[in-house]
Amino acid sequence: MNTKLTLTIEQSIIEKAKRYAKGKGRSLSDIIENYLKAITNESESEIELTPIVKSLKGSFKAPKDFDYKKELTKGLTEKYL
Repeated sequence: MNTKLTLTIEQSIIEKAKRYAKGKGRSLSDIIENYLKAITNESESEIELTPIVKSLKGSFKAPKDFDYKKELTKGLTEKYL
């Protein structure tokens, strides 16, 4: 059963979202509904890990001050520049 929902969203965001939906050939309601399904199902179900991933889990301990984004940027810069 579908139920009407009223949201208060900034006008410019609504306009961009409508253009996005039209470009994808979908309705804005459909996109929002699927997004809400995705975020509510994510917390309810845990992803099944393969045996190989399970064996690797916890094998690396990063220092407390480890900056993942900084290291990723550094690695990608070295690789592509």
